[in-house]
Amino acid sequence: MALTDAGDVDATLRAVLVDVLGLPEERVSGFTEATPLFGALPEFDSMAVAGLLTELEDRLGIVIEDHEVDADMLESYGALLTFARAKALR
Repeated sequence: MALTDAGDVDATLRAVLVDVLGLPEERVSGFTEATPLFGALPEFDSMAVAGLLTELEDRLGIVIEDHEVDADMLESYGALLTFARAKALR
């Protein structure tokens, strides 16, 4: 899938959160840039991070290097979205 804009990345990230973490779509659709993720969602633990990042790579057609992954990028929906957009829309 060719992503053409930031809205595509947003929609893809929301779909990955629903699919990988098993969160209800209604809940994820209400996420804002400030919504806390890692450490705030019981579903989003260290085991889920690998699955989430792998799924983002597949759906966005990107490669996420180990050194790019840190607590800051996983802290909030906005931080993760900013990271995903930067990778996907190069």
